[in-house]
Amino acid sequence: MNELLLAIDVGTTATKCLLLDPGRGVVAEYERPAALASARPGWAEEDPDAWWASVRELAAEAVAGAEGRPVAAVGVTGMVPALVCLDADGRPLRAAILQNDARADREIAELRDALAGADVLQRTGSAITQQSVGPKLLWLSRHEPGVLARTASVCGSYDFIASRLAGTAAAGTGSTAAASPAAAGVVEANWALESGLYDFRAGAWAPDICGACGVEPGWLGRVVPSGSVVGDVTAGGVPGLVGVPVVTAGADHVAGAFAAGLVDHGDVVVELGGAGNILAATTEPVVDERLYLDHHLVPGRWVPNGCMATTGSLVRWFQREIGAGAPLPVLDAEAADAGPGAGGLVLTPYFLGEKTPLNDPLARGSVVGLHLGHRRGHVFRAVLEGVAFAFRHHVDVLRELGVRADRVNLTGGGASSALWRQIIADVLALPVVRRDHRSGAALGAAYAAGMGAGVLGSWSDITRLAGVGESVLPDPRTAARYDELYGVYRSLYPALLTQQHTLARFG
Repeated sequence: MNELLLAIDVGTTATKCLLLDPGRGVVAEYERPAALASARPGWAEEDPDAWWASVRELAAEAVAGAEGRPVAAVGVTGMVPALVCLDADGRPLRAAILQNDARADREIAELRDALAGADVLQRTGSAITQQSVGPKLLWLSRHEPGVLARTASVCGSYDFIASRLAGTAAAGTGSTAAASPAAAGVVEANWALESGLYDFRAGAWAPDICGACGVEPGWLGRVVPSGSVVGDVTAGGVPGLVGVPVVTAGADHVAGAFAAGLVDHGDVVVELGGAGNILAATTEPVVDERLYLDHHLVPGRWVPNGCMATTGSLVRWFQREIGAGAPLPVLDAEAADAGPGAGGLVLTPYFLGEKTPLNDPLARGSVVGLHLGHRRGHVFRAVLEGVAFAFRHHVDVLRELGVRADRVNLTGGGASSALWRQIIADVLALPVVRRDHRSGAALGAAYAAGMGAGVLGSWSDITRLAGVGESVLPDPRTAARYDELYGVYRSLYPALLTQQHTLARFG
């Protein structure tokens, strides 16, 4: 097979592009940094036109790097559920509001009250949280009504890019653009599911939920599953790719988890990125207000999962503000010297509010147990352990719901830390296998492109391409200590709830 598969990943910190040879593995990878804007505490925005500019540059590099080999399909994945408001010509009307944006706490509370009898959780797969699209649209109606007055459609990050490649507007029926009929008015199933506006049991947008959020019916497009061809690259897309099928490859965290080995029951993937994700695989939807629910890339499977607002971003904050810019290996060494339990410190990592399992945008971080004998390494160790405790909280929830958690596939930039890998194995009391994080979601997207275009024949072959690194077993000598500290960790959020919310208002 001489054909290559091209993937595009619209991530929070970077836009990436990957070339995959289905028989031999990753050929090349390219990326451009993304500029996150946070004009106020809790806000998170990015420019969709900047994503598109990066995609065009990266895809052109990839075409050159293919050295004449044909590209069979382009798969597009990205962060979810970002909110992009488009005018009738498919142009962004403002910066995209990202999934970790926490501005709409008032609207979240109001919608929870207004839809209290609507069974939102069971119908949409998730509670109304800061992740939901509806509260952000309600916020826009109050603070930027001019934007919504000109809005013709709304969509997510990767739907926007797929539509640009295929020369169509990305979503709703209000769009005037009409290139490929297959691409017009399309959004991918995981954006629909995570938006909180889609009744997955009915297979349709929920009119009562949309109405409460002020969503116009014409804004929302036809929902298609991951792996769907949504059009072909047009002349306005990328030279060298014209006529190549464009495949929507789903949410980046699902695509990345698939590439990291999330295939069978008992598999758990933990991603240590800027935010933190934990995902499991099931054959039936698992609905609980403490988790999110996604479709697996593999048809007929589901992915109950959690997302923590800060993990790697908390490490970087500590490195910059407390660690005086010290290299991470230096901080790791100091944390290793501090020993398990960090000399009696416990940290809660709610430094940007918290998504799952708390669903509280007003949650705030804390460090408890400080004394004058503590050094920088103790506090940094508490950061690493606090994140691990938050993942253990998720594992407890999954098991309570009957989801198996037998082994952990660890991915993301934070997985490069041997100390953090051991801490996670010890806190979760599970074996941990490090997976190659460099390709991540882009590898999953390339594979989905191959399946969608008919180049590949089996979803299970992904295991052949997923890189495997070091394996770590839990150390039984730390089990009792971490069990006790985890109990302290779980007690802190409810004990300090009023104080957290009071202090959040000062921000």
